[in-house]
Amino acid sequence: MIHPNRTYLLQQKEKRHSVENSLNIIKARRQALIAEFLASARPFLLSRREIAAEYRLAIEELQISLARESRTGVASIAAISEQEVVVKIEPRNILGVRYKEATITSSIRREADQRNYDIGMTSPHLEEAIARFETVTANMLKVAAFESKLKKLSRDIRQLSRKSRVLEQRVLPALGRNLKIAGQYISEREREDYYRLKKFKDMRVG
Repeated sequence: MIHPNRTYLLQQKEKRHSVENSLNIIKARRQALIAEFLASARPFLLSRREIAAEYRLAIEELQISLARESRTGVASIAAISEQEVVVKIEPRNILGVRYKEATITSSIRREADQRNYDIGMTSPHLEEAIARFETVTANMLKVAAFESKLKKLSRDIRQLSRKSRVLEQRVLPALGRNLKIAGQYISEREREDYYRLKKFKDMRVG
């Protein structure tokens, strides 16, 4: 059993002060990450909506093309118009959160005369479908960078929230109880010492 003294009481006060400082730092960092998360989430959500709309239109144009042209013809055009896409993955760091960002080093969207086939062989609907699918692909790669960043930010925010709750709901209350008990113990002991000393003096005087 620990018998508290003033040194113990001072140590507990310093520990509480240190925990309070740590809690303030954690809360400030969490708020900064939340602000960054919200700022990154807005364009991410907007981009996803735009991609979904563009993809729906691309499918509609493709369905019309398949109805008017043979599936074999559309498949052969798709094979001829294949392109190599180079994506550069680079590490990034924001507020101590590390994530990877995807950067397209070449343009995915091409003009009709850059697709390695005679546009006279295709219908306007197929051309429109190809153009829209290229746009969807380019935008999806851009969104991939946002998604990685948001996942890492979300993970760190959750971790900081857990740490904050532990310090607020467990560590600080426990330190508060220790300080209260130690203070009461020391006060009681000092009163006892005072009465013993007084009684001793009274006995000497008597």
